[in-house]
Amino acid sequence: MWEHLTEEEGERAARLCFAYLKPGGFLRCAVPDANFPDPEYQRTVQVGGPGPPDHPAADHRVVYDVHRFVRLFERAGFEVEVLEHCDDAGHFHAREWDVASGPVYRSLRLDHRNRGGRLGFVSLIVDARRPGRADL
Repeated sequence: MWEHLTEEEGERAARLCFAYLKPGGFLRCAVPDANFPDPEYQRTVQVGGPGPPDHPAADHRVVYDVHRFVRLFERAGFEVEVLEHCDDAGHFHAREWDVASGPVYRSLRLDHRNRGGRLGFVSLIVDARRPGRADL
């Protein structure tokens, strides 16, 4: 939902989440990826764009790249682990992550459009963790 906020609103939201999370708690956040090299995807997710029928993008305020999205959470105090993203050259990267701890449908493993070695729809996915031990 961060793409539906201005960047300033997103930073305020991240600070608010940080204030209420226990040490070791985390948010798993997924947004459209500004570096996914598919023109139709970019047309669909662009600020003010048409969006898919089930998720209109007309109210998208920001399309984040990995650097900008990570900085938003780091400025709020989070430690950030990038789970899936496209780099500045448009190459897709994904690390193993536990779907049971927070599934993201629009991800490499779960989205039906990502089959047969083809990337049809990806997200920029991060875990933003409040520093500290969860058992305290």
